[in-house]
Amino acid sequence: MQSGQQPAWEEQPGSQEQPGAARRCIHGSSASLDCGTTRKIKRNTGLRAMSARSALKELPMEDWMGHLPAALWDIPLCNLAIPGSHNAITYCLDMNDRSPVDLTQPDMLQKLDKYMKPLIRPFVYKWAVTQEHAIWQQLDCGVRYCDLRIAHRPTDTSTDLYFYHGVYTTVTVETVLTEIRRWLDAHPREVVILSFSHFLGLNQELHMLLITAIRAAFATKLCPKTEPVTLRNLWELGYQVIVSYEHKLASGQNDLWAHIPYWWANKCKPEALIQEFEHRKKHGRPGGFFVTGINLTEDLKYICSHPTESLKDLVTSTYPALLAWVREQSPGSQVGSLNIIAGDFISESQFVPSVVALNEKLLH
Repeated sequence: MQSGQQPAWEEQPGSQEQPGAARRCIHGSSASLDCGTTRKIKRNTGLRAMSARSALKELPMEDWMGHLPAALWDIPLCNLAIPGSHNAITYCLDMNDRSPVDLTQPDMLQKLDKYMKPLIRPFVYKWAVTQEHAIWQQLDCGVRYCDLRIAHRPTDTSTDLYFYHGVYTTVTVETVLTEIRRWLDAHPREVVILSFSHFLGLNQELHMLLITAIRAAFATKLCPKTEPVTLRNLWELGYQVIVSYEHKLASGQNDLWAHIPYWWANKCKPEALIQEFEHRKKHGRPGGFFVTGINLTEDLKYICSHPTESLKDLVTSTYPALLAWVREQSPGSQVGSLNIIAGDFISESQFVPSVVALNEKLLH
């Protein structure tokens, strides 16, 4: 979502266990991970040469970039179709007294949460969670763009940083960066775009500490702004991470890219969202990387009229219409083309394979 625009607990734009644990941070229980595809093609050199209509959709999503046909290796990443995770770190929001609601929320909600936490927190929580699985699981599903909202808790005397959306997370930024680094080490041909934005409660000292932590986590994997960003070049140079940093400090840092534009429709109905994006497409795509967020935004009227529902209910009921629209889109540099497409609950549908499959249109 766009910076500076935010209804109640929706703004605009876990652990160090490794794959195999399949652990959800939300309630500490396990959860199945479908990723929208039930079969994976054997990884071999012949796979990269496949050009059948269904080939890209059926790639092993944890390594889909490394299995793309060679004809796509020299196309700039900003012209490829890339699946993204909106508000990627909301699978471990703090449900207890350790964390207040974040300071971007309305005063009334903050007061209600302070004095009626047992009643208010579950209500906030079910509309604030946008992803259910840990970051490495999302990467395994094929996500290659992560929307990261960074905050410092207002009463915290330490320099620890967290993520937030409605409330703060239990997992620190440092933990997530380490988790991403470990995943990248195990997937050397995959590239991730990390968008750090919507900073809350960070002074310049905390910004510098965060930038230092990013550099320490990824080191030589960080792609500088001057490099041609194609898969072939990134593989040859060993770069796996593009960091977008929405702050003036990024302008003087060669390894921090400028803010990536995020198309946010601010709609709670898929038909209205699609209409908004079709209107924007007529005026041309931004240069470089940009995100089209198919994440729906519930307003207070919708929330009050659906007291037993949650954001997940809204998303799963509307994904068929949204994915039908996604499958009609094309990547590339032309007017009307899309680049990164971000969504909520990315493992609940055919979202990721549908976005990856759009790259077949660049082969014709």
